[in-house]
Amino acid sequence: MPAILTAPLIHGGWEHLFYNSVSFLILGAILFWFYPRIAIKSFIWIYLLSGLGVWFFAAPYTYHIGASGIVYGMVSLVFWSGIFRRNIKSIVLALIILVLYAGYFGGIVPGKEGISWESHLLGAIAGIILAWVYRSDIEQDEIPMAVDEEEEEEEKNYFLPRDVFDRKG
Repeated sequence: MPAILTAPLIHGGWEHLFYNSVSFLILGAILFWFYPRIAIKSFIWIYLLSGLGVWFFAAPYTYHIGASGIVYGMVSLVFWSGIFRRNIKSIVLALIILVLYAGYFGGIVPGKEGISWESHLLGAIAGIILAWVYRSDIEQDEIPMAVDEEEEEEEKNYFLPRDVFDRKG
């Protein structure tokens, strides 16, 4: 049971640690920058759900180490948030994730010996679930403005009134 909390901190070598760390930092920055309202609780839930999922469902008597379950959870969360939220910011982020991490989709099926595809799959499932659960927790920049507010915002962007040269006499 303690392995649920410690397994993401253990890695099989420097290369394993490097690749997980780079993805972890990029996805963490995206999650905390663009979704600050749900970032901390999502991260905690992904950490716990991916670990619990591996503990319950993964092959027994094998080692499941590394932060890839968390990384797959964050990839999945950001991607599926674009699908479920359907606003321009979330859709663009989903497309960026699709381009950057398209190769990750092959990691959720059995393939290489010594790779915990179960951790990848269960982390991704946790991300999908959390994207669905938090789909209505929209960020401040996702709240649609009223037409009058948009016009006021637009006016603030100009130094002179927009019709300054159209005035007669």
